[in-house]
Amino acid sequence: MTQKKPYTHKCRNRRSIGNCIHTFAGIQLRAECDRQMRKLRAEYGADYEQPTAVPMLTDGYNLPAKKVVHIVGPIVQGRLTKDLEKDLADCYKNTLDLCLENELKSVAFCCISTGVFHFPNKRAAEIAVKTVTDWMKQHPAAMERVIFNVFKDEDKAYYEAELQ
Repeated sequence: MTQKKPYTHKCRNRRSIGNCIHTFAGIQLRAECDRQMRKLRAEYGADYEQPTAVPMLTDGYNLPAKKVVHIVGPIVQGRLTKDLEKDLADCYKNTLDLCLENELKSVAFCCISTGVFHFPNKRAAEIAVKTVTDWMKQHPAAMERVIFNVFKDEDKAYYEAELQ
């Protein structure tokens, strides 16, 4: 049996993990996202934008993943509020619920909203770990693997502290 090589491409556009995912997945991913958004706009109106914490599922195309979950995280403008914290928790919970509905047994989360959306990294890690841990307690056999994928050493330290 041939073992797959690890996926180790470096994304030159560091502004957004979403841009990296779209770059390496290929044009098919952008086309599928466009089709899904056109369908939603036909149903909800031409100005429709995907709401915060509502996941959308696509194929993974050229990525080493069967599927990609797309989710809009909360944008922090000014001070962090309880509503924004709840929105971030909902991003994780709703993604896990979507995985469960689609019989997906593993998921890798990036640090949702901590980049250009300005969610404080430490608080985001606390919310992510708590939400995922609580969800997994409620659904003990649902997921085989959950990965918190981080870009910065700072985030790695926050997640390691939370996971102890």
